[in-house]
Amino acid sequence: MASSYNDDLGLAHMLADSASRIATERFRASDLRISTKPDMTEVSDADTTIEEVVRSTLTRARPRDGVFGEEFGDNPGASGRKWVVDPIDGTRNYVRGVPIWATLIALFDRGEPVVGVVSAPVLGRRWWAMKGAGAFAGRDQRSGKKIRVSGISKLGNASVSISSITGWTKVDRQGAMLAMLHEAWRERGFGDFYSYCLLAEGCVDIAAEPEVAVWDLAPLALLVEEAGGTFTDLKGRPGPDGGSALATNGLLHEPSLERIGLR
Repeated sequence: MASSYNDDLGLAHMLADSASRIATERFRASDLRISTKPDMTEVSDADTTIEEVVRSTLTRARPRDGVFGEEFGDNPGASGRKWVVDPIDGTRNYVRGVPIWATLIALFDRGEPVVGVVSAPVLGRRWWAMKGAGAFAGRDQRSGKKIRVSGISKLGNASVSISSITGWTKVDRQGAMLAMLHEAWRERGFGDFYSYCLLAEGCVDIAAEPEVAVWDLAPLALLVEEAGGTFTDLKGRPGPDGGSALATNGLLHEPSLERIGLR
């Protein structure tokens, strides 16, 4: 299976290269244009330009594939394959000059993620995975090394990363999350894509978010799973499209679900 997606992985890296050039040129620009979407989240001109460029490239390179992006919605396509794009994950960081943001690109084949790339150019870091081929990280594709989740098996020894604590109130799990954080060895709010990438590298053992969209998670679920971890929503359903996320090294998944899950 893996070899059949090699060309797609190469294309995803090329798309990430284009996105990185645009995003870094506009990062901290004095004339960066920022507006507020109907859901009260921010969008910058870098977000929209990146998605336009990605869509244009895919129209030429994969004309029958669908594209689903955060800024311009869903184009279903006719092939049974769909590219899911978040042009800048961490836009609030981006517009405030915080360097923790990334472009997320994933390919789904008949509803299953098979290729994923996460590009964080200001951090000088990229992560990627292909179904059945493992997960990798490096400065670029040529310098990538295989990565693996941790072997921590006890919550008391675990490092937990969340985006924020306030979102857990909306799902009535703030108390449960705080209790788990007190039980864990260490808690940090790395947030957004970064929590899951650090988990795939074995630096974090549990990462969770109560409310997220599929474009926030599309390549991250595959990255975590190909690194040997487990990725579900808070009800324990696998995949990146459940509206919430719980990623662990696998050993800590059931204990985490017992404490903060929505079962």
